[in-house]
Amino acid sequence: MSRFVDLSHTLSDGLVTYPGLPAPVITDFLSREESKQRYAAGTTFHIARIEMVANSGTYVDAPSHRWETKHDVAGLPLESLADLEGIVVDATSAGRAIDERIFRRDVRRRAVLIRTGWSRHFGTPAYGSGHPYLTAAAARALVDGGAALVGIDSLNIDDTDDAARPVHSLLLQHDIPIVEHLTALDQLPDSPFRFFAVPPRIRTVGSFPVRAFAVLRA
Repeated sequence: MSRFVDLSHTLSDGLVTYPGLPAPVITDFLSREESKQRYAAGTTFHIARIEMVANSGTYVDAPSHRWETKHDVAGLPLESLADLEGIVVDATSAGRAIDERIFRRDVRRRAVLIRTGWSRHFGTPAYGSGHPYLTAAAARALVDGGAALVGIDSLNIDDTDDAARPVHSLLLQHDIPIVEHLTALDQLPDSPFRFFAVPPRIRTVGSFPVRAFAVLRA
């Protein structure tokens, strides 16, 4: 038996993920009422129209998000996003700047999910300021340790006051995808689990929403 744990926020019309970026606009392209004119009696369909920036909800960053010549979301290998052995690292008591000392476990070829607890503020003004983040030294430790993917349940894996974005720069330079705005990491066990965070296969896009989830084996 397996248990699934959804680690994604729900996208909805008007939801603000990141302050300063526009919220999704979700409307009808074809409403059910309009579809009655196209199909047989009793047969209706609905087609939605969604307008949003790619960095909405829980999303993955591909290397091209930071590095122009590196591969985009379409170029992410499935093995870098799906059926990864995952571990959760409890950083709830690590302070705002999370440094390399938090990573005392083997991260090689693993999806390393950093639990800060900040997701409790998602969808509120509090989410947009004072968020926990990784230091450059922490990013270097993850690169040197051979992490396969890094995720966090916070606004940004970097300090947004640092315009150099060292954590994005280091991880994506080494082809380590980043998943931001995770949630429910407190539902994950200390023991390893399987992690998935797969976006649609879209070219020329460096980030895109994912349905991130964990599979726990009984």
